[in-house]
Amino acid sequence: MTTLDLPAQTAQAKQGEQRPSAGTRLKLPLAASLEHRRLQCYMMLMLVDTLMIGASMIGVAQAQYGAVPPSVLRQLGLLLPFYVIAALAFNAYSISALTSARFSRNRALVSLLTAFGMLIFVAFFAKISDQISRASTGASFVGCAVVLMLARTWIQPLIRKLCGPTAQNVLILDDGGLPVRIPHAWHIDTRQHRLVPNRNDPHMLDRLAMFMTNMDRVLVSCPPERHMEWAMVLKGANITGELIDQSVVAMGVLGARRVNDTGSLVVSAGPLGIRGRAAKRAMDLAIAGSAVLFLAPLLLSVALLVYLEDRGPVFFKQQRQGRNNRLFWIYKFRSMRVAQLDSAGARSASKDDDRITRIGRFIRRTSIDELPQLLNVLRGDMSIVGPRPTRSVRSPVPSASGKSIRATTSATRSSLA
Repeated sequence: MTTLDLPAQTAQAKQGEQRPSAGTRLKLPLAASLEHRRLQCYMMLMLVDTLMIGASMIGVAQAQYGAVPPSVLRQLGLLLPFYVIAALAFNAYSISALTSARFSRNRALVSLLTAFGMLIFVAFFAKISDQISRASTGASFVGCAVVLMLARTWIQPLIRKLCGPTAQNVLILDDGGLPVRIPHAWHIDTRQHRLVPNRNDPHMLDRLAMFMTNMDRVLVSCPPERHMEWAMVLKGANITGELIDQSVVAMGVLGARRVNDTGSLVVSAGPLGIRGRAAKRAMDLAIAGSAVLFLAPLLLSVALLVYLEDRGPVFFKQQRQGRNNRLFWIYKFRSMRVAQLDSAGARSASKDDDRITRIGRFIRRTSIDELPQLLNVLRGDMSIVGPRPTRSVRSPVPSASGKSIRATTSATRSSLA
């Protein structure tokens, strides 16, 4: 292992490790390269996946037919490359798959489903779909999925042992900036080791390079006036380098962009593309429309009860801010007496609020009062999935209903898009 011969009082190992006493000398070990270990784990995962899929399909065929028909072997010959291609596309062999068992299982399952879909697609166009048994294919998919999930779970401790909990070597260089602590990262105080970003000193650059050996990421925390110096050093280090800047968190920066000689920080994301918006709107219409039809008897019954209680309007309307910060009227079943409605939200509702009607108390407790928001979804004011609508500036306090909104605004970007 490559080492640096440094005074013990200046050597600083991983966070949490005990430092030796002063006056002695030690060799500070550099991080072992994880690149080859990650590659080995990817190959191991690929081998385990193919073996599990092959064993499952053969086992299912053996249980159904007492032997393995040639058609099953042909299906397996197509399924395995389809699975590997899908797994590579869905990041089933990635750092996230090495560090998260849940992510690994989910991506493997999606890849398996995609592979079976591709198999059926090819069989249909090759006009051999009649040779594929639906029962056998369904049983094979279930068997492969179960075995694949178990295998990915069982192999995770071995991957963690080989690559560590993060599967990456991260180095944090503290040069007097904001204190940064990342679990399982290497932390180096540049002032203790007399490390400075001097591009004109080849020996200093060599020392910095020794600390960066086998690192996958290097983060530098320094004052803003030294950002440019460290940026130039990191550019020449052939490594993924980052500068810590607290304003990124304060402004919620999403990324950076450079066009010609102009640089900018991306702080907001634009709308979905046309296809994404069309798919999202189709999903909203399908879910909300089906829900309205299915719940129509309940909606009509509640509307009738609300009206009969005091002969007032069925719906309560209040302005909220939605997409593009535009105001829209949100609908709810009215749960308060007409004379005491508070559309501006000047008074918060309480448990024993005297403004609430008898039927209103029931629909508020069961959240039935919020079902009319399905009409907002059908109108396009709101969406099933996305950020929550906010109250308008004119009513900054909680609304008269006093409850959170479960449906959400039709925002420019959805969490399911």
